[in-house]
Amino acid sequence: MFENLIAYLDSVRERDPAPRSRWEIMLYPGVLALGLHRVAHWLFEAEMFFAARFVNHFSRFLTAIDIHPGATIGRNLFIDHGFTVIGETAQIGDNVTIYQCVTLGGTNPTNGIAGKRHPTLMDGAIVGSGAQILGPVVIGKRARIGAAAVVTEDVPDGATMIGVKARSTLVSAETYQREFMPYGTPCKDPCEPSPRLDDLEAQIGAMKAELERLRAQAGEPETIGAARDGDGTRGA
Repeated sequence: MFENLIAYLDSVRERDPAPRSRWEIMLYPGVLALGLHRVAHWLFEAEMFFAARFVNHFSRFLTAIDIHPGATIGRNLFIDHGFTVIGETAQIGDNVTIYQCVTLGGTNPTNGIAGKRHPTLMDGAIVGSGAQILGPVVIGKRARIGAAAVVTEDVPDGATMIGVKARSTLVSAETYQREFMPYGTPCKDPCEPSPRLDDLEAQIGAMKAELERLRAQAGEPETIGAARDGDGTRGA
């Protein structure tokens, strides 16, 4: 058990350069929340639901992280900073990283449909800060969910999702092969191509030419942007 704890703390240190020692990591809200969730989950499986909820609420009071006792969590989950919500039927694989203000939410609670209502995160997934993953969707192995993305559909293995509603964006092979990507988003490479300035200028020029052609057909041959004198009359 002690060896498993050391391995877990070291896995956190590999993903976070801030801590100076393992003792410091043990004070992380995410580490405390995960430890208390193990206790709550054991009580939940033993059908000691009130006790499980008590541990859950105590953990939320200490850490600002709300993990339902029924959630299934694998090895080496790292919740960085906190303010995260993980629903009852959520399933999380091994070596998953979740940043602050993330919700693994369920489907509409008023429809009366029980069963699997929350997301499944496969091994190595990374969820950026503020992301919302809703419903019984599956986030594939080593998939990255960018900051503030809203995911409502399954995500393939290795995909990087951005935006609202989240869409996949291509990344270079070198980026894909990296074992870990902070916040699930490539910081140096653009997430999507941006229009070039010369392309925009060309489009504006074409629009001006078309407008002048239409003005000429209407009997107004004067070009766009003709000079005006100081009192507002047209120049010679």
